[in-house]
Amino acid sequence: IYNKAVAIKRLDLRDQFPKSREEFRSLMPRNSFDVSQAMAQVTPIIDRVRVDGVKALAEFSLAFDHVVPKHFRVPTEVIDRALGSLEPSVRFALEEAIRRARIVHQDQIRAGHETQVGPGARVSEKWIPVDRVGLYVPGGVAVYPSSVMMNVVPAQIAGVKSIAVASPPQIDHDGYPHPTILATCALLGVSEVYAVGGAQAIAMFAYGTDLGDDGFCESVDLVTGPGNVYVAAAKRALRGIVGIDSEAGPTEIMILADRSANADFVAADLISQAEHDVLAAAVLVTDSLELADQVERCLEERTRLTKHGDRIQISLSGSQSRIILVRDVAQGIDVVNAYAAEHLEIHTTNARADAELVRNAGAVFIGPFSPVSLGDYAAGSNHVLPTGGCACHSSGLSVHTFLKAVHLIDYSELALNEIATTVITLARAEDLPAHGEAIIARTGDDLL
Repeated sequence: IYNKAVAIKRLDLRDQFPKSREEFRSLMPRNSFDVSQAMAQVTPIIDRVRVDGVKALAEFSLAFDHVVPKHFRVPTEVIDRALGSLEPSVRFALEEAIRRARIVHQDQIRAGHETQVGPGARVSEKWIPVDRVGLYVPGGVAVYPSSVMMNVVPAQIAGVKSIAVASPPQIDHDGYPHPTILATCALLGVSEVYAVGGAQAIAMFAYGTDLGDDGFCESVDLVTGPGNVYVAAAKRALRGIVGIDSEAGPTEIMILADRSANADFVAADLISQAEHDVLAAAVLVTDSLELADQVERCLEERTRLTKHGDRIQISLSGSQSRIILVRDVAQGIDVVNAYAAEHLEIHTTNARADAELVRNAGAVFIGPFSPVSLGDYAAGSNHVLPTGGCACHSSGLSVHTFLKAVHLIDYSELALNEIATTVITLARAEDLPAHGEAIIARTGDDLL
């Protein structure tokens, strides 16, 4: 139990009038250790896995996780045993969360369509699932069966045929991932599970790795899932060799609140995310000094009483966490859009209307009874979301992540003749005459 005062710092933006988007973003609190810095540390790990395969996995497993699993691919009987020993109340909760996630993600399925460009000229679009995905589930200081669900459900609904899960080996569980993670894989029908964590897991998925007696982990087309800054750096380093969802690093929560907010709710939600990691970001944006003072008092009391108080205090006092004071809710919305939070809560008098003004956020939680914790587990939404400001250009994990669009172009001879002159003209304008000649070969005459 934590017994010291919580020291979350304040940032006063009430007299700030940034002249550009870049200037505004430079004012936002961020952790000083970012993904680009971690790249230098993960690159040698990636190279070792690519060259030395299972030998490198064993060395990094021992170095980072302090255990080398007997089998890097978790045996089926270990997965089945984990499901059999799962506490009934936990199984019921997981099954209900899975049910809700399936309902929400089922509605994300994209329908193909056909467009008639002209007589005899058709362009169709179809959505095809990727063939194989590697889903990463973090281990670290907590257990994340919810991340198994958040990765697997949309992949299955998208129609992915080959799904592999990797999660760090645990010294307390014979070198295998936590039994609750394995049990959740079993509930979802996933049997290909690897006891590999960190950057080395992402490299294993990207390159494919011979695991000796444990067989071969085939390379994947796409890697998804949250992780620490090293996992995010590995995904950035391997983008192009393999597809990725986003660079989901340490978690973050931003709360926009006015004087109508419940200070204890706000403090509880800030702490709920600070609990994840000492690098987690917890940021309150408010135009109410009174609320800011109340939240500080609630943070101190709750941190003192909760289990992971030491970890929470480090997170709240870090450079990534702040109470930001703004002139009004309108300026608060500007701050929200500049920060682009992974999780954004809106606790204002007109919460729904204010939420509609948000352009940059991984997910938006509206009002006092939609806390981030709900989205972490059982809202039905996905909790694998972009962090570190990436929500300004990236979305959270969804069925769409696992689909690729393919156009089918079907023109008749008459339809090609109708557009031939246009194609030839543009080909010559780009000084690519052979493009036009491919048309002329079909029309029989130089139309220009």
